[in-house]
Amino acid sequence: MKQFLKDSVLWGIILWFIGYVLGFVFFALVPKDVIGWYIMPLGTIITLLVAFKLIKSNFLMYYLKVGLIWTLTAIVFDYIFLVQILKPADGYYKLDVYIYYGLSFIIPLLVGWYKNKITNNPLSLRYGGQAKL
Repeated sequence: MKQFLKDSVLWGIILWFIGYVLGFVFFALVPKDVIGWYIMPLGTIITLLVAFKLIKSNFLMYYLKVGLIWTLTAIVFDYIFLVQILKPADGYYKLDVYIYYGLSFIIPLLVGWYKNKITNNPLSLRYGGQAKL
């Protein structure tokens, strides 16, 4: 349970915070209506790295739960720290935000599917580097 809380809640908050900070960085560099499009490629790469390298499960259901919590964290924290506190004049919820929420859910799910597929494949390299038949 402790590992699940770390993988889901802690990493959900960290990933959200990285995007939050990048938003302030890009606010000074690009037009405000395209900030999300600049953050998304970096956020996607970071999220993929976390999901592949730091989440250590081979069970698809685990990744499904992680994805749900990452997405809920993003939605709730965005609402509190962006919509309520910053009150963007032109609104916050646009296509880039919906894609971001989708990726927050889909990335862990796809990584979990991939890891599950690899570990359940009898020809995978999980046997010390040699496939057993």
